Amino acid sequence: MRIVIFGAGAIGGYLGAKLALSGADVTFFARGPHLAAMQANGLTLISDGERHVVKAQFTDDPDTVGQPDYVVIGVKAQALAPATPQIARMLGPETAIVTAMNGVPYWYFYGQGGEFDGLRLKSVDPDGTIWDALHPRRAIGCVVYPAASIVEPGVIEHTYSNRFTLGEPDGSRSDRVTALSKAMMAAGLKAPVRPRIRDEIWVKLWGNLAFNPVSALTRATLGAIASDPGTRAVVRAMMVEGQALAEKTGVKFPIDVDKRIEGALEVGAHKTSMLQDLEAGKSLEIEAMLGAVVEIGKLVGVPAPTCEMILAMVRQLGASVSTG
Repeated sequence: MRIVIFGAGAIGGYLGAKLALSGADVTFFARGPHLAAMQANGLTLISDGERHVVKAQFTDDPDTVGQPDYVVIGVKAQALAPATPQIARMLGPETAIVTAMNGVPYWYFYGQGGEFDGLRLKSVDPDGTIWDALHPRRAIGCVVYPAASIVEPGVIEHTYSNRFTLGEPDGSRSDRVTALSKAMMAAGLKAPVRPRIRDEIWVKLWGNLAFNPVSALTRATLGAIASDPGTRAVVRAMMVEGQALAEKTGVKFPIDVDKRIEGALEVGAHKTSMLQDLEAGKSLEIEAMLGAVVEIGKLVGVPAPTCEMILAMVRQLGASVSTG
Protein backbone atom coordinates (compact mmCIF):
# COMPACT_ATOMS: atom_id res chain seq x y z
CA MET A 1 0.00 0.00 0.00
CA ARG A 2 1.43 3.36 -1.10
CA ILE A 3 0.07 6.50 0.50
CA VAL A 4 0.76 10.16 -0.25
CA ILE A 5 0.01 12.76 2.42
CA PHE A 6 -0.70 15.90 0.42
CA GLY A 7 -0.37 18.69 2.93
CA ALA A 8 1.87 17.20 5.61
CA GLY A 9 1.11 19.88 8.16
CA ALA A 10 -0.02 19.20 11.70
CA ILE A 11 -2.82 16.70 11.03
CA GLY A 12 -1.50 15.26 7.78
CA GLY A 13 1.95 14.93 9.28
CA TYR A 14 0.57 13.18 12.36
CA LEU A 15 -1.45 10.72 10.30
CA GLY A 16 1.42 10.06 7.89
CA ALA A 17 3.93 9.62 10.70
CA LYS A 18 1.74 7.05 12.45
CA LEU A 19 1.29 5.12 9.21
CA ALA A 20 4.99 5.26 8.37
CA LEU A 21 5.99 4.13 11.85
CA SER A 22 3.77 1.05 11.37
CA GLY A 23 5.59 0.15 8.17
CA ALA A 24 3.37 1.73 5.51
CA ASP A 25 4.98 3.24 2.39
CA VAL A 26 4.27 6.94 2.93
CA THR A 27 5.36 9.98 0.93
CA PHE A 28 4.92 13.41 2.51
CA PHE A 29 4.09 16.34 0.24
CA ALA A 30 4.86 19.70 1.85
CA ARG A 31 6.55 23.03 1.16
CA GLY A 32 8.66 25.81 2.63
CA PRO A 33 10.73 25.58 5.82
CA HIS A 34 8.69 22.62 7.08
CA LEU A 35 9.61 20.61 3.98
CA ALA A 36 13.25 21.66 4.16
CA ALA A 37 13.48 20.59 7.81
CA MET A 38 11.92 17.20 7.09
CA GLN A 39 14.20 16.60 4.13
CA ALA A 40 17.21 17.39 6.30
CA ASN A 41 16.24 15.66 9.56
CA GLY A 42 13.12 13.58 8.98
CA LEU A 43 9.72 14.24 10.54
CA THR A 44 9.67 14.31 14.32
CA LEU A 45 6.40 13.32 16.00
CA ILE A 46 5.83 14.03 19.68
CA SER A 47 2.86 12.06 21.01
CA ASP A 48 1.90 10.42 24.31
CA GLY A 49 5.15 11.55 25.87
CA GLU A 50 7.24 9.84 23.21
CA ARG A 51 9.36 11.29 20.42
CA HIS A 52 9.70 9.47 17.09
CA VAL A 53 11.66 10.43 13.97
CA VAL A 54 10.24 9.30 10.64
CA LYS A 55 12.54 8.87 7.65
CA ALA A 56 10.61 8.85 4.37
CA GLN A 57 10.27 10.62 1.05
CA PHE A 58 9.54 14.32 1.55
CA THR A 59 8.84 16.31 -1.60
CA ASP A 60 7.05 19.18 -3.30
CA ASP A 61 7.28 17.64 -6.77
CA PRO A 62 4.24 15.58 -7.79
CA ASP A 63 6.17 13.96 -10.61
CA THR A 64 8.37 12.11 -8.10
CA VAL A 65 5.42 10.42 -6.43
CA GLY A 66 4.21 7.99 -9.07
CA GLN A 67 0.69 6.59 -8.79
CA PRO A 68 -0.12 5.77 -5.15
CA ASP A 69 -3.06 3.77 -3.85
CA TYR A 70 -4.27 6.70 -1.74
CA VAL A 71 -3.74 10.45 -1.70
CA VAL A 72 -4.75 11.88 1.67
CA ILE A 73 -5.56 15.57 1.31
CA GLY A 74 -4.64 17.46 4.47
CA VAL A 75 -4.70 21.06 3.23
CA LYS A 76 -7.25 23.68 4.26
CA ALA A 77 -10.33 23.68 2.06
CA GLN A 78 -9.51 27.02 0.43
CA ALA A 79 -6.14 25.63 -0.68
CA LEU A 80 -7.61 22.64 -2.53
CA ALA A 81 -8.51 24.37 -5.82
CA PRO A 82 -5.01 25.84 -6.34
CA ALA A 83 -3.49 22.45 -5.43
CA THR A 84 -5.75 20.40 -7.68
CA PRO A 85 -3.42 20.36 -10.74
CA GLN A 86 -0.59 18.99 -8.61
CA ILE A 87 -2.79 16.33 -7.03
CA ALA A 88 -4.16 15.30 -10.42
CA ARG A 89 -0.62 14.61 -11.67
CA MET A 90 -0.21 11.93 -8.98
CA LEU A 91 -3.32 9.96 -9.81
CA GLY A 92 -3.35 6.52 -11.34
CA PRO A 93 -6.50 4.81 -12.65
CA GLU A 94 -7.40 3.42 -9.21
CA THR A 95 -5.92 6.03 -6.87
CA ALA A 96 -8.38 6.96 -4.12
CA ILE A 97 -8.56 10.47 -2.67
CA VAL A 98 -9.13 10.74 1.08
CA THR A 99 -10.52 14.15 2.03
CA ALA A 100 -9.19 14.65 5.55
CA MET A 101 -10.52 18.19 5.69
CA ASN A 102 -12.94 20.33 7.65
CA GLY A 103 -16.31 21.41 6.34
CA VAL A 104 -18.43 20.34 3.40
CA PRO A 105 -16.38 18.43 0.78
CA TYR A 106 -16.62 19.04 -2.96
CA TRP A 107 -18.17 15.58 -3.46
CA TYR A 108 -20.90 16.09 -0.84
CA PHE A 109 -23.90 15.17 -3.02
CA TYR A 110 -22.12 12.49 -5.09
CA GLY A 111 -23.40 8.95 -4.62
CA GLN A 112 -26.08 10.04 -2.18
CA GLY A 113 -29.07 9.04 -4.25
CA GLY A 114 -32.34 10.91 -4.20
CA GLU A 115 -33.27 14.26 -5.64
CA PHE A 116 -30.00 16.01 -4.80
CA ASP A 117 -27.66 13.32 -6.11
CA GLY A 118 -24.83 14.72 -8.21
CA LEU A 119 -25.36 18.38 -7.36
CA ARG A 120 -22.16 20.43 -7.33
CA LEU A 121 -21.49 23.10 -4.73
CA LYS A 122 -20.18 26.35 -6.18
CA SER A 123 -19.11 27.62 -2.77
CA VAL A 124 -16.36 25.00 -2.49
CA ASP A 125 -15.78 24.34 -6.21
CA PRO A 126 -16.84 27.48 -8.12
CA ASP A 127 -15.96 26.39 -11.66
CA GLY A 128 -16.08 22.62 -11.22
CA THR A 129 -12.30 22.23 -11.52
CA ILE A 130 -11.97 20.05 -8.42
CA TRP A 131 -14.89 17.77 -9.33
CA ASP A 132 -13.61 17.25 -12.87
CA ALA A 133 -9.94 16.70 -11.99
CA LEU A 134 -10.45 14.79 -8.72
CA HIS A 135 -13.66 13.02 -9.67
CA PRO A 136 -15.87 12.08 -6.70
CA ARG A 137 -15.72 8.40 -7.72
CA ARG A 138 -12.22 8.53 -6.21
CA ALA A 139 -13.33 10.13 -2.95
CA ILE A 140 -13.31 8.59 0.50
CA GLY A 141 -14.70 10.79 3.25
CA CYS A 142 -12.58 11.32 6.36
CA VAL A 143 -13.67 13.23 9.45
CA VAL A 144 -10.68 14.42 11.46
CA TYR A 145 -10.81 14.56 15.26
CA PRO A 146 -7.16 14.73 16.45
CA ALA A 147 -5.50 17.96 17.57
CA ALA A 148 -1.88 18.59 16.63
CA SER A 149 0.40 21.50 15.86
CA ILE A 150 3.69 22.23 14.13
CA VAL A 151 5.84 23.41 17.05
CA GLU A 152 8.77 24.13 14.74
CA PRO A 153 9.55 23.18 11.14
CA GLY A 154 9.77 19.42 10.88
CA VAL A 155 8.36 18.81 14.37
CA ILE A 156 4.71 17.94 15.05
CA GLU A 157 3.17 17.63 18.50
CA HIS A 158 -0.01 15.59 18.86
CA THR A 159 -2.15 16.56 21.86
CA TYR A 160 -5.38 14.55 21.80
CA SER A 161 -7.61 12.06 19.95
CA ASN A 162 -6.52 9.52 17.36
CA ARG A 163 -9.81 9.06 15.50
CA PHE A 164 -10.32 9.48 11.77
CA THR A 165 -13.80 8.34 10.73
CA LEU A 166 -13.95 7.00 7.17
CA GLY A 167 -16.78 6.43 4.73
CA GLU A 168 -17.61 6.01 1.06
CA PRO A 169 -19.94 8.67 -0.40
CA ASP A 170 -22.41 5.93 -1.44
CA GLY A 171 -22.28 4.23 1.97
CA SER A 172 -20.72 1.01 0.69
CA ARG A 173 -18.05 -0.91 2.56
CA SER A 174 -15.65 -1.11 -0.37
CA ASP A 175 -12.38 -3.02 -0.47
CA ARG A 176 -10.43 0.23 -0.68
CA VAL A 177 -11.98 1.85 2.40
CA THR A 178 -11.72 -1.41 4.34
CA ALA A 179 -8.03 -1.75 3.47
CA LEU A 180 -7.32 1.83 4.47
CA SER A 181 -9.15 1.39 7.76
CA LYS A 182 -7.13 -1.73 8.55
CA ALA A 183 -3.85 0.06 7.76
CA MET A 184 -4.78 2.99 10.00
CA MET A 185 -5.83 0.71 12.84
CA ALA A 186 -2.56 -1.19 12.49
CA ALA A 187 -0.87 2.18 13.02
CA GLY A 188 -2.64 2.62 16.35
CA LEU A 189 -5.37 4.92 15.07
CA LYS A 190 -9.13 4.64 15.41
CA ALA A 191 -10.51 4.46 11.88
CA PRO A 192 -14.10 3.21 11.85
CA VAL A 193 -15.89 2.89 8.52
CA ARG A 194 -19.37 4.39 8.69
CA PRO A 195 -22.18 3.83 6.17
CA ARG A 196 -23.54 7.37 6.70
CA ILE A 197 -20.44 9.52 6.38
CA ARG A 198 -22.45 12.71 5.92
CA ASP A 199 -23.91 12.27 9.41
CA GLU A 200 -20.34 12.08 10.69
CA ILE A 201 -19.33 15.17 8.72
CA TRP A 202 -22.18 17.11 10.30
CA VAL A 203 -21.32 16.03 13.85
CA LYS A 204 -18.18 18.14 13.51
CA LEU A 205 -19.48 20.72 11.03
CA TRP A 206 -22.45 21.55 13.26
CA GLY A 207 -20.20 23.28 15.74
CA ASN A 208 -17.70 24.58 13.20
CA LEU A 209 -20.28 26.40 11.08
CA ALA A 210 -21.22 28.55 14.06
CA PHE A 211 -18.35 28.73 16.53
CA ASN A 212 -15.60 29.28 13.97
CA PRO A 213 -16.97 32.40 12.27
CA VAL A 214 -18.37 33.87 15.49
CA SER A 215 -15.00 33.37 17.19
CA ALA A 216 -13.23 35.11 14.31
CA LEU A 217 -15.65 38.04 14.45
CA THR A 218 -15.47 38.40 18.25
CA ARG A 219 -11.94 37.06 18.96
CA ALA A 220 -13.56 34.98 21.71
CA THR A 221 -12.83 31.39 22.77
CA LEU A 222 -15.32 28.51 22.69
CA GLY A 223 -16.00 28.84 26.38
CA ALA A 224 -16.56 32.59 26.19
CA ILE A 225 -18.97 32.29 23.26
CA ALA A 226 -20.97 29.45 24.82
CA SER A 227 -21.21 31.11 28.25
CA ASP A 228 -22.31 34.56 27.07
CA PRO A 229 -26.09 34.70 26.52
CA GLY A 230 -25.83 36.92 23.47
CA THR A 231 -23.23 35.00 21.49
CA ARG A 232 -24.66 31.67 22.65
CA ALA A 233 -28.00 32.71 21.14
CA VAL A 234 -26.31 33.53 17.83
CA VAL A 235 -24.49 30.21 17.53
CA ARG A 236 -27.60 28.33 18.63
CA ALA A 237 -29.69 30.01 15.93
CA MET A 238 -27.05 29.14 13.32
CA MET A 239 -26.92 25.53 14.46
CA VAL A 240 -30.72 25.19 14.42
CA GLU A 241 -30.76 26.50 10.85
CA GLY A 242 -27.92 24.14 9.90
CA GLN A 243 -29.72 21.16 11.39
CA ALA A 244 -32.92 21.96 9.51
CA LEU A 245 -31.27 22.21 6.11
CA ALA A 246 -29.02 19.18 6.70
CA GLU A 247 -32.01 17.05 7.72
CA LYS A 248 -33.67 18.05 4.44
CA THR A 249 -30.79 16.27 2.66
CA GLY A 250 -31.22 13.14 4.83
CA VAL A 251 -28.71 13.79 7.62
CA LYS A 252 -29.54 12.46 11.10
CA PHE A 253 -28.21 14.17 14.23
CA PRO A 254 -27.33 12.00 17.24
CA ILE A 255 -27.75 14.71 19.92
CA ASP A 256 -29.74 17.90 20.38
CA VAL A 257 -28.38 21.37 19.83
CA ASP A 258 -28.08 22.38 23.47
CA LYS A 259 -26.01 19.30 24.35
CA ARG A 260 -23.73 20.12 21.42
CA ILE A 261 -23.26 23.67 22.71
CA GLU A 262 -22.60 22.39 26.23
CA GLY A 263 -19.87 20.24 24.76
CA ALA A 264 -18.21 23.37 23.36
CA LEU A 265 -18.59 25.10 26.72
CA GLU A 266 -16.77 22.24 28.43
CA VAL A 267 -13.78 22.67 26.11
CA GLY A 268 -13.28 26.07 27.70
CA ALA A 269 -10.71 28.66 26.64
CA HIS A 270 -9.92 27.10 23.27
CA LYS A 271 -9.39 29.20 20.16
CA THR A 272 -11.06 27.81 17.05
CA SER A 273 -8.99 27.08 13.97
CA MET A 274 -10.48 30.10 12.20
CA LEU A 275 -9.50 32.41 15.04
CA GLN A 276 -6.01 30.94 15.08
CA ASP A 277 -5.71 31.52 11.32
CA LEU A 278 -6.98 35.08 11.72
CA GLU A 279 -4.41 35.87 14.40
CA ALA A 280 -1.68 34.35 12.22
CA GLY A 281 -2.71 36.46 9.23
CA LYS A 282 -3.70 33.39 7.20
CA SER A 283 -6.66 33.00 4.86
CA LEU A 284 -9.85 31.85 6.55
CA GLU A 285 -11.66 28.55 5.91
CA ILE A 286 -15.01 30.25 5.32
CA GLU A 287 -16.69 28.62 2.35
CA ALA A 288 -16.37 24.95 3.34
CA MET A 289 -17.51 25.69 6.90
CA LEU A 290 -20.34 28.17 6.30
CA GLY A 291 -20.62 29.22 2.64
CA ALA A 292 -21.52 25.68 1.60
CA VAL A 293 -24.06 25.42 4.43
CA VAL A 294 -25.85 28.53 3.18
CA GLU A 295 -25.69 27.24 -0.40
CA ILE A 296 -27.21 23.91 0.63
CA GLY A 297 -29.99 25.79 2.42
CA LYS A 298 -30.86 27.60 -0.79
CA LEU A 299 -30.73 24.37 -2.81
CA VAL A 300 -33.13 22.55 -0.49
CA GLY A 301 -35.37 25.55 0.19
CA VAL A 302 -34.66 25.95 3.92
CA PRO A 303 -34.12 29.55 5.11
CA ALA A 304 -30.93 30.25 7.07
CA PRO A 305 -31.02 34.01 7.79
CA THR A 306 -28.65 33.98 10.76
CA CYS A 307 -26.09 31.91 8.88
CA GLU A 308 -26.40 34.25 5.89
CA MET A 309 -25.85 37.32 8.08
CA ILE A 310 -22.78 35.89 9.80
CA LEU A 311 -21.44 34.65 6.45
CA ALA A 312 -21.65 38.13 4.98
CA MET A 313 -19.70 39.57 7.90
CA VAL A 314 -17.02 36.90 8.06
CA ARG A 315 -16.49 37.13 4.30
CA GLN A 316 -15.72 40.83 4.75
CA LEU A 317 -13.34 39.93 7.55
CA GLY A 318 -11.68 37.27 5.39
CA ALA A 319 -11.26 39.74 2.53
CA SER A 320 -9.49 42.18 4.84
CA VAL A 321 -7.07 39.43 5.93
CA SER A 322 -6.30 38.35 2.38
CA THR A 323 -5.61 41.92 1.25
CA GLY A 324 -3.29 42.58 4.17
